[in-house]
Amino acid sequence: MCGIVGYIGHREAYPIVIEGLRRLEYRGYDSAGIALFDGTDLKICKTKGKVADLEERSDKEITKTGNVGIGHTRWATHGVPNDVNSHPHLSNSGDLVIIHNGIIENYDSLKQELISRGYTFQSDTDTEVLINLIEDVKKQENVKLGHAVQIALNQVIGAYAIAVFDKNKPEEVVVARLGSPLAIGIGENEDEFFIASDASPFLEYTKNAVYLEDEEMAVIRFHKGIKVRKIKDDSLVPTYVQELQLNLEQIEKGGYEHFMLKEIHEQPKAITDTYRGRLLRNEAIIKMAGVEDNMKKFLNANRIIIVACGTSWHAGLVAEYIFEDLARIPVEVEYASEFRYRNPIITENDVLIAISQSGETADTLAAIKLAKSKGAFVFGVCNVVGSSIARETHAGAYTHAGPEIGVASTKAFTTQITVLTLMALRLARAKGTISSSDFRQHLLELEMIPKKVEKALESDSIIKQIADIYKNSTNCLYLGRGYNFPVALEGALKLKEISYIHAEGYPAAEMKHGPIALIDENMPIVVIATKKGHYEKVVSNIQEIKSRKGKIIGIVTEGDVQVKELADHVIEVPETLESLSPLLTTIPLQLLSYHIAVLLNKNVDQPRNLAKSVTVE
Repeated sequence: MCGIVGYIGHREAYPIVIEGLRRLEYRGYDSAGIALFDGTDLKICKTKGKVADLEERSDKEITKTGNVGIGHTRWATHGVPNDVNSHPHLSNSGDLVIIHNGIIENYDSLKQELISRGYTFQSDTDTEVLINLIEDVKKQENVKLGHAVQIALNQVIGAYAIAVFDKNKPEEVVVARLGSPLAIGIGENEDEFFIASDASPFLEYTKNAVYLEDEEMAVIRFHKGIKVRKIKDDSLVPTYVQELQLNLEQIEKGGYEHFMLKEIHEQPKAITDTYRGRLLRNEAIIKMAGVEDNMKKFLNANRIIIVACGTSWHAGLVAEYIFEDLARIPVEVEYASEFRYRNPIITENDVLIAISQSGETADTLAAIKLAKSKGAFVFGVCNVVGSSIARETHAGAYTHAGPEIGVASTKAFTTQITVLTLMALRLARAKGTISSSDFRQHLLELEMIPKKVEKALESDSIIKQIADIYKNSTNCLYLGRGYNFPVALEGALKLKEISYIHAEGYPAAEMKHGPIALIDENMPIVVIATKKGHYEKVVSNIQEIKSRKGKIIGIVTEGDVQVKELADHVIEVPETLESLSPLLTTIPLQLLSYHIAVLLNKNVDQPRNLAKSVTVE
């Protein structure tokens, strides 16, 4: 959840670490801190607030020299966001310093043991416990830093990505991971090394990176390279250097006011990139290696279980409709956080599809491991190459959304639906549950979706006007039926995430079973009422709302007349097949939440209390 970054080499560390923290701020922005070693001593500056606050404070408090530095941007777990709880944390001696992403679950018992040995603690964090545990092991066992880290980590329970530095051994940094991502960038001549939660902080310096696996640690030595070992048994692990495919343009705003707006507008390209090479319309085939290589697993499955969290869970709900409708395979969609704890019935004849933008979601990873232990076949859908979920699953398919920096997911949702639709169509063709003509029609319509998304984006100015009318609302309802019920849930989530307005999504028919009591002349209700799928039923629901003076914002098919007469406002989207309509109807809902949040002066890209990648429970 937090972001960690570090550097050891021949350059000045401060600008590299600060810029890295800016790029990782999507992972947490409650507080930030930096530690620099100037060849003589450690200089530490940390503060509650954002990286900009850290820069301002460091200008006043520290000299910015030194070729070794580590930094941290925090999403608070243990201890409130304040200066003291900010990372980095020092050991009692002041010799060791640490940054940490994750949670040490048994920190309290370790803390009590350390207190009994004379250690004192300044913060409320589990991280300060860990660095003092490492120091205690180093002293008691009389071992080098790397060995002390290994012994200490074998005593902790929880999740972590850490970087540890000893000012008495300034030529090395020790890193380790379990459940939280960690990448090591390698300079051209192995004369400098970069450490980060993802590769974005070091893209302009190197395209070569090593990704640590769970329960691995590495000792990084200036001019001497990297040694990777297993934490449990100290065995050496071969280092596998990957060439990064990202570029700097992808992680910059590109002239947009916010990353979220940029990513909303990137969706036509992201969807095209996701089906490119997979959807071959002229040949009437879909090519997906992860599906083709495991076709028997899918075709012989008793059911598909989809596990995900947040926006990815909503994409999974859309997939439930698609798989059952087209491929006639029973599907269950589960919150990963609940699935992992409720002793689910899983058999070797089940297929589990895990969906995650980052590929690092802790609960989804735990659900994968549980399903694998029961013999199920596990298929991953994620956006980040080399992520934990990509490595942990038996097979999978990447979305090709490119980096998503805005905390509120947008293009992740539409590209996940695109991948899942391709899978459902391929399986339907293999099972014979879709005719050749319908299959070709789906391929044609899916290929046309990017242009239709571009058309939907043209409603931006109308949506901004509607946003201005309803920006001061305290509650909002979102209604949809069939394929568009999950879109209603997603629309409500977007509004909650970035504007902090309470919103709920419901199946339109469920309105009369409770939510209708909320409706009055001050309540905006967003109704997804496209021509395909239960249209007349949704119109009836709109009439029920109007009779109670509710304010209706209708998401309608181009040229709609009936809803236009009833609704207070309409936003048109192009016509498409019902199964593909979520790819279009979600666009105005993303823009609506965006504009309301901007009008309310909210931090769109960094909404309060949230972080992009939830790598802790």
